[in-house]
Amino acid sequence: MKVTVAEIRNYTMNFGPQHPAAHGVLRIIMEMDGEVIERLDPHIGLLHRGTEKLAETKPFNHSIGYMDRLDYVSMMCNEHAYVLAIEKLLGLEVPLRAQYIRVLFDEVTRILNHLMWIGAHALDIGAMAVFLYAFREREDLLDCYEAASGARMHATYYRPGGVYRDLPNKMPKYESRDGKASSKTEERNRDRDGSMLDFLLAFTDRFPACIDEYETLLTDNRIWKQRTVNIGIVTPEDAMQYGFSGPMLRGSGVEWDLRKKQPYEVYDQLDFRVPLGSTGDCYDRYLVRVEEMRQSNLIIKQCIRWLNGHPGPVMVDNPKLAPPARTEMKQDMEALIHHFKLFTEGYSVPEGQVYTAVEAPKGEFGIFLVSDGANKPYRVKIRAPGFAHLSALDAMSRGHMLADMVAIIGTQDVVFGEIDR
Repeated sequence: MKVTVAEIRNYTMNFGPQHPAAHGVLRIIMEMDGEVIERLDPHIGLLHRGTEKLAETKPFNHSIGYMDRLDYVSMMCNEHAYVLAIEKLLGLEVPLRAQYIRVLFDEVTRILNHLMWIGAHALDIGAMAVFLYAFREREDLLDCYEAASGARMHATYYRPGGVYRDLPNKMPKYESRDGKASSKTEERNRDRDGSMLDFLLAFTDRFPACIDEYETLLTDNRIWKQRTVNIGIVTPEDAMQYGFSGPMLRGSGVEWDLRKKQPYEVYDQLDFRVPLGSTGDCYDRYLVRVEEMRQSNLIIKQCIRWLNGHPGPVMVDNPKLAPPARTEMKQDMEALIHHFKLFTEGYSVPEGQVYTAVEAPKGEFGIFLVSDGANKPYRVKIRAPGFAHLSALDAMSRGHMLADMVAIIGTQDVVFGEIDR
């Protein structure tokens, strides 16, 4: 059969919107030359639910729970940026113990995020066992979320002025189905006899060995390296031009971490390193995130050491911002009124505008907040790190094979809750 030049042309195909490698509801229109990517056009907005506009219709405290649902793998870090913005407008000084608790949970959240990422990214590329290993450790950390806040994921734990409540003195235990103690149940309850901090300390002691297990499966695995080395290279100059932050920026060798460059809470009191890549490929970004888990583990240890030796308040002593104790509320009419007013009307925030950002697991998560003096924001704008990363997907993927784009999306660690908002 004779084929003329006119018949040889690129073809267009859809990737998604339901593709499991997309980590959300993403549709990509791909222009392909055989298996080679010529051009990509990401179509976003399929998960849009109007978070910013909804936040402008509710009292300030009512929107804390919405922040958890943005990047739903980095829950408390999202809350942190929003709460910091409100505190900046109010001019609040947060108790030191609450600051350490926030940093502790920020780093627990970073490990949670990176465990989800390493499991899902490896699964996308074809390594199945890592997913099961990573989720084993996630369960322990989600138990800490639940013990502190009452929710496994969407915690609503940070509040303007501190945190919802102090850390619990005991951890929930597993029970045997038949009511009889078994060796398996005892093993699962091994570290649950003390407080949450004791449980978390035991976790930090064994977690480095778990990271070694992930690295044994992946770091020198020749198939893993074939799928990630020299794939999706981004130069330091391009990474800054694209607006990258977090591991995407540091993977290209740019030493930028808000915890070091613009310290918030007590990060300037803690000792940790910022890992950097050299090539800026998928493999470098993998190595950066793995080392970040080790560094977060060290930060958690330092926070536990401080918290164990320094009891104190975890919320500002201001009845306009902090609800009264339930025992007090049931005995004192004024406390009951404060409780009712706080949870219905909230509080008014002085006029002004602020931008606050935290070093979330995926990069710089920022909140631009405008107040007109009312009890709800006049404007809320969220700076989601994944949005900037996804915008570079076309540039990162051109000239690569179709299968490589799955690795590139995985290395971007995108979550569409924050991108679509």
